[in-house]
Amino acid sequence: MSELPNCPQCDGEFTYQDGPILVCPTCAHEWTPADDAADAADDGTRDANGNMLQSGDTVIVIKDLKFKGGVVKGGTKVKNIRVVEGDHDIDCKIEGIGAMALKSEFVKKA
Repeated sequence: MSELPNCPQCDGEFTYQDGPILVCPTCAHEWTPADDAADAADDGTRDANGNMLQSGDTVIVIKDLKFKGGVVKGGTKVKNIRVVEGDHDIDCKIEGIGAMALKSEFVKKA
């Protein structure tokens, strides 16, 4: 008997195959094994447009970001970012403000 993977949504162990798709009876999630492979290959950090970000890239802030000490204006160019793990997945230094952590959903690759 072939071993089917657990559900990627609820981690249910009672998955079954229905033609080319896998189905979870617990949460009714349907997926293909190719989806699992694509998700595993997509471990990188992406900007608001879906472009892969790497440490050393230059990005542009796409909207005004308020923080405790002021505001980072939309259109601000941030050079030499560092991609890190966590909720705020970009560490950088912004000219005139200093060190800051940003979320990748609020930047686009320059």
